[in-house]
Amino acid sequence: MTVGTEPARTGTMSRWTLAALVVGSMVGAGVFSLPAQFARGTGALGAAVAWLVAGAGMLMVALTFLRLADRRPDLDAGVYSYAREGFGRYAGFLSATGYWLTAVVGNVAYWVLIMSTIGGWIPAFEGGSTPAAIALGSVGIWVYHWLLTRGVQSAAAVNRIVTVAKLVPLVVFVVIAATAFDPGVFVDNLRGESGSMLEQVRSAMVITVFVFIGIEGASVYSRYARRRHDVGWATVSGFLAVLALFASVTMVSYGILPQAQIAALPDPSVSGVLEHIVGSWGATLIGVGILISVLGAYLAWTLMSCEVLVTGARSGDMPAALARQNSRGAPVVAITVTNVLVQAFLLLVLGAPDAFSLAVALCSSLILVPYLLSALFSVRVAWHDRAARAAGARWVVVSVATVAYATFLAWAGGWQYLLATFVVYAPASVAHVYVRRHQDGIGRRERIALVVVVAVGVAAAAAIVAGDVVI
Repeated sequence: MTVGTEPARTGTMSRWTLAALVVGSMVGAGVFSLPAQFARGTGALGAAVAWLVAGAGMLMVALTFLRLADRRPDLDAGVYSYAREGFGRYAGFLSATGYWLTAVVGNVAYWVLIMSTIGGWIPAFEGGSTPAAIALGSVGIWVYHWLLTRGVQSAAAVNRIVTVAKLVPLVVFVVIAATAFDPGVFVDNLRGESGSMLEQVRSAMVITVFVFIGIEGASVYSRYARRRHDVGWATVSGFLAVLALFASVTMVSYGILPQAQIAALPDPSVSGVLEHIVGSWGATLIGVGILISVLGAYLAWTLMSCEVLVTGARSGDMPAALARQNSRGAPVVAITVTNVLVQAFLLLVLGAPDAFSLAVALCSSLILVPYLLSALFSVRVAWHDRAARAAGARWVVVSVATVAYATFLAWAGGWQYLLATFVVYAPASVAHVYVRRHQDGIGRRERIALVVVVAVGVAAAAAIVAGDVVI
């Protein structure tokens, strides 16, 4: 398909399939690590405050995507199209690149957690980064590659089934933990072991960003929706359901074990909490749930990230080859490039002591650029609508609140991880310059932005190599 040609609108996904993409991409690796990840930095009170902040902030994000889907149904691929329409082609490229790399790094974290889970049964896979774990994970990457090349609709149907299956162990955990809940233990865990309340809440925000990545799933696949209104419904409905699940998994754990014991549990810590209550069969149940959950999230994530690459290629902002499809309509080049990079990163974590936590931090920083650019575009749309009396001031407030929340997350996640993302954005920008060399050229403001991004990337790389910045 030539540059600038609009892709065909297939309109085959129901609202429930779209909602399954949202839920399936959010309910992945992170939820099974929530008890320990929270307990390592905060007590029950700080956790409750963190979920209130994260819930309110991500609700603003969900409402922003809902509003943009309703207000600009002509824009496909969500975060990419919103950034491109609002701030130009280079901004769209950065948003697409950040979103895609979030999926790549997230998928590496998924394979590490899968192998670590198997390590609970087979010692050779313990920790998720042993040679045996990397070898089996590599096989898994290419098995999934085959499934993804069978076509978007086939993969989405599998994702819908997997989404239902993986929720069962989590619901069982919440019900059993609520039954065994000890108010005395919970009260002892209220204040937390160290640090101010602000610092405790801040420490918990990184994992909340990671577990909520995927909220934009329905908007990314908007061109497949039967009705554009379903995109907003799927986003908000999926978010509210997942928020209730995540908060429940976290809070009930504080009524089972002292904070120090929860914090000491290896990931996936949900397994350790349930094993304490019911014995070894609880760990086995959660282990099976993790395998189903993470493999399903891997599928959803790869689908969404490839969709952004394809749309960028069709718009002329990325190499045209990424839009190439096979006979089943699957973007085979985009899928192949994605899985090759996942494979490369998986080999790099061989023997790493805490690969999962590093991947979580990097994902949480990479996704901020797509979210922030989408929120800023929403501010522009909302302000224009208010000036034209097409909408009230409330959407301006929601959009500004989303921008403020994304900025807060950049601070909470740690500046060093945000700085590290520019090490990736800088060389990736070369691809954008390459594909536009025979097109309309790059404008003055875009050239300035490109120079700034490359300069920050080079400086960040030098600081990391010199040891001045530690990630």
